[in-house]
Amino acid sequence: MKLYTVPLAPNPMRVTLYIAEREALGCEFDIERIVVNTLKGRHREPEHLARNPWGTLPVLELDSGQFITESLVIIDYLEGAVSGPGLLPEQAEHRALSRNLERIIELRIAQDMGQYVHCQKSPLGLPQDLPKAQALAQRMQLGFDYIETLLQDGRQFLEGPSPGVSDCTLGAFLQFMRFSETDLIGERKALREWDQSYRERDAVKSLFMV
Repeated sequence: MKLYTVPLAPNPMRVTLYIAEREALGCEFDIERIVVNTLKGRHREPEHLARNPWGTLPVLELDSGQFITESLVIIDYLEGAVSGPGLLPEQAEHRALSRNLERIIELRIAQDMGQYVHCQKSPLGLPQDLPKAQALAQRMQLGFDYIETLLQDGRQFLEGPSPGVSDCTLGAFLQFMRFSETDLIGERKALREWDQSYRERDAVKSLFMV
């Protein structure tokens, strides 16, 4: 398999974090990683558009020659295709709750965060739009409040005692927030502690910028 990616971009980052978390559990990934330089526009070149007509990253090329172009579907595929301990619970109710939490983070924080960073300080050089950034920041507050409440019971990870896909998603998009040199976490003590402790773990520490 081949994983086409770009460092620190949020959707590629969550797949990278997922792989790192499973490698820390002893899983082995036979995946060649290929960086597509978005700053030079390589994601818009015909070679990459043949893999993904939307030009986005990451893209997983399977041994069959087929391509998976959505980060969460890549994670779902790897969860089943790579043997060893996974990040998704096996029991049906727990798995549903895990997926539900990840989707809350995706829909209530991550999607707006992606737009927010590009309006605030776009790594692709898109024009700044501070009023839109402010509106997006405000819309994310309820999602942050939800996570802060979730962490009040002292759990180490978002889903309990071990990392899940939701940790990978939130960690990746808070990393993207830091690129914009802004901080939307505010006075949420539990969320701030989770953010710091998650990215300082040996399994993922090298993947985050300071």
